[in-house]
Amino acid sequence: MGEIAVLLPGLYSTIQDMGRLNFRKFGVPLSGVMDSFAAKKANLLLSNSEFSPVMEITQLGPKLKFSGPTLISICGAFLSPKINDELVNNNKPLSIYKGDVLSFGKRIIGCRAYLAISGGFNSEKVLGSASWYHGITERGLLQKGSLLKFTNFNSPSYNLNSSIKVDTKYISDVKVKVFKGPEYELLTISQQKSLLGLGFSIDLNNNRMAIQLKEVLENELKPIITGPVLPGTVQLTPSGKIIILMRDCQTTGGYPRILQLSENGMNTLAQKVVGEAIKFQLIEIN
Repeated sequence: MGEIAVLLPGLYSTIQDMGRLNFRKFGVPLSGVMDSFAAKKANLLLSNSEFSPVMEITQLGPKLKFSGPTLISICGAFLSPKINDELVNNNKPLSIYKGDVLSFGKRIIGCRAYLAISGGFNSEKVLGSASWYHGITERGLLQKGSLLKFTNFNSPSYNLNSSIKVDTKYISDVKVKVFKGPEYELLTISQQKSLLGLGFSIDLNNNRMAIQLKEVLENELKPIITGPVLPGTVQLTPSGKIIILMRDCQTTGGYPRILQLSENGMNTLAQKVVGEAIKFQLIEIN
């Protein structure tokens, strides 16, 4: 068994998998990776199961020291990753040897990167998931001085020069794909046109629970009877603020649910930072 020493934790680093399924009826958030495409890709590059736990890294990456050899991969946002101060690339397997230090530098594009390790991180499962969530799991955020476990892997003696061609346009795409929400038809024609025709931008108030948009939409809708919500549900508040629920969101809500993000839309939104623009693109269901 190998260990990873956390020399610096980064801004908001957590261990996540595909989420805590089948417990929403008890009020338990789904959790899981914010960008499922990048996380699955990082795992599959190492022949892991797509459900293996990965490290989700937000904007400012951690500094990690490995006690033994293994393979890693990094996908999603490009945060200038380095092994022993040498810049490495996303989207390819990377050899790690005993004593190597992985660090991150300047954010170039995107918000969240995903670090996968051969065999997956050995993180305790609670309610069927290794995803960290404060109040459910012992750990909430990566902490300086803590240790992470991984299965030792004898790195190959040959160089890993192969990489895969990956479409990363979704990271910088302004368009966020959505479906109509249950209360969409309660909006006036003018409101619908504004919602889909205008651009919005990411507000300072955003985290794994929800992302708020800066601009407001004129609103005269009354609150609804509390009903189910999901990650990706777009809510319209009485003040006209738009709130988009994300992976750690609650299970019910009382604001009109005007849109619902697609999985692709969730991945794109998860890669946006404060001030970046988005525009909703409606997907019609035939």
